Amino acid sequence: MRAESVVEGPERVFVLILDQGEEAFKTIADFANKERITGASVAAIGAFEQADLGWFDLEARTYRPITVDEQCEVLSLLGDVAEGDDGKASLHLHAVLGLRDGRVRGGHLMSGVVRPTLEVTIRETVQYLRRKKRADLGIALINI
Repeated sequence: MRAESVVEGPERVFVLILDQGEEAFKTIADFANKERITGASVAAIGAFEQADLGWFDLEARTYRPITVDEQCEVLSLLGDVAEGDDGKASLHLHAVLGLRDGRVRGGHLMSGVVRPTLEVTIRETVQYLRRKKRADLGIALINI
């Protein structure tokens, strides 16, 4: 991964270029922890050779897996970074992936192996964001 800060100040902006073979969710989370990002929006485009998405089943309080086991275009990857209960970066990312025949798959990004690249923009916010676990839902949501 290559990263560059393109705007400095109270609201930093970073551009990350992930390389083939990198796992996107982990790489973005590691970068956010290294830079001590406690609130940001995330956007990305590129491609994966394989990805695991999830659909949140509210009644079961768990993510149902959606596996994409083929080369796919990352048509849209959007989300945010907040600080989790453990003090580390907590990512909430959704992806829309385009398949070779034009069909799409979408959901909560659990993991994605980059091939050939993923271009990520992280736009930090001035506001500190905190994600707290909601026992009634079984997931952590931003608490403002």
